[in-house]
Amino acid sequence: MFEISVKLDFSAAHNLRNYKGKCENLHGHNWHVRAIFGASQLNAIGMVMDFKVANKLLAQAVKTLDHCYLNNDVEYFQKINPTSENIAKFIFQFLSKKLKRNVCNVVNVCVWETGQNYAKYYED
Repeated sequence: MFEISVKLDFSAAHNLRNYKGKCENLHGHNWHVRAIFGASQLNAIGMVMDFKVANKLLAQAVKTLDHCYLNNDVEYFQKINPTSENIAKFIFQFLSKKLKRNVCNVVNVCVWETGQNYAKYYED
């Protein structure tokens, strides 16, 4: 298996529903997102995917979240709690749909809401 990784940042606000503590209040993060793409075989020129293409796809996903109030501005999070775990899943699913089982696929997506804490989403 071959893998490549790309990382981007975005800023957004959210609040956690049904949570008891400070995070139930509106607050924001400078989120960091890493997407890993993998393939069992390299393409015709020896790549999993061109880094430019991988960055462009991740940028499209992040653009839908950047500088938003996630709970209100992103339809997906109007009913689903905008936790780091659910943001990772949202981005993973966005990327998977864009790739449509191309030569490579999305291996996982990690979302950091602080420098020390992150959530990862992947599918078996």
